[in-house]
Amino acid sequence: MSRAFVKEDDAGQPPIIPPRAALPAGVTNYVTPQGLEQLRQELSGLEAARAKTEANHEDEANRTRELTVMNGRISALADRIASAKVVDVRQQPNDEVRFGATVTLRTQSGGKSGAHRTFTIVGVDEASIAEGKIAFVAPIAKAVVGRAVGEAVTLRLGRSEEVVEVVSIKYL
Repeated sequence: MSRAFVKEDDAGQPPIIPPRAALPAGVTNYVTPQGLEQLRQELSGLEAARAKTEANHEDEANRTRELTVMNGRISALADRIASAKVVDVRQQPNDEVRFGATVTLRTQSGGKSGAHRTFTIVGVDEASIAEGKIAFVAPIAKAVVGRAVGEAVTLRLGRSEEVVEVVSIKYL
């Protein structure tokens, strides 16, 4: 086909659809009830944005590109919601670190001795370092799952190791 019949806007690169948070193949997509609600709200927001974009016919090339990205994001999000397995944290053992636990660790050696760090183990889509939420597939979460208060855990932090003690376990 001759380039004379192709609009310049159509000649660009295909749109890139941003991937969701990584969930390793074969791993169950565990979420908290709040995490599932966040996913549903995100889906509602994307669907509303898509409807608004569909109604806008001012810039067809940009509209098509935006709709392609939105439809891809909606599809990926719908798949994530469909695969979600909600974990009721009230059913978790209070004396052991499991999914949904808020864990406090105290550094014993290899780092700033006596330093505390607290985080909650959540689903991959819920994880947010700023909010103190760590995905259950993260190395630190894997290291502490199954531990009890008073147990020591060795964390591999890059090239160094740190020994921490589980100080508290809470389920909210």
